[in-house]
Amino acid sequence: MTSPQLMFSRRFSMGHRLIRSGSESCALPHGHNETVTVRLQATSPQRLDGASNMVLPFARAKTTWHRWIDDHLDHALQLGEDDPLLGWFLANEPARASRIVLTPGDPTTELMACLMMSKLASFLQADGDLLRCVEIRLEETPTNSVVFDGDPLAMLPATRPAVQCWWRRADMSFADPVRTLAA
Repeated sequence: MTSPQLMFSRRFSMGHRLIRSGSESCALPHGHNETVTVRLQATSPQRLDGASNMVLPFARAKTTWHRWIDDHLDHALQLGEDDPLLGWFLANEPARASRIVLTPGDPTTELMACLMMSKLASFLQADGDLLRCVEIRLEETPTNSVVFDGDPLAMLPATRPAVQCWWRRADMSFADPVRTLAA
């Protein structure tokens, strides 16, 4: 049985740098105003009930996700875990280092789409596993987007045990404290 799908978007500002991309302009810290759009589907589709006629109220489906983006991802700096700039922040501006999103390798739009989809899946699972994310679209610029509709964990780098990673936890984290301190 198919069911109605819920879609919603959120816009946020971010900064990042890509030190392995081969592009000098991307190797310098820079920012984007991004939009993330997710498409959710019921894990056990049911016929509309003739009363509320909803898969799930939008507010329940998006509140935690939007809070994570607004309070933690918006205006944060995205860096690879081994980026030397992270060490500079830890040594010189440790309070600001707490606003750095750490990624396994360069924080490309492709990687961030997978990490974000995995994080959303963790939130949805913690909320009763009533919905699953079937697609995420991350728009880096008005002309460049990444769309992902598979298993994000199958696409992520296998650099360490994934169970403890921030993108697998249904909390507000966006970095792994032990990895941050070790950098």
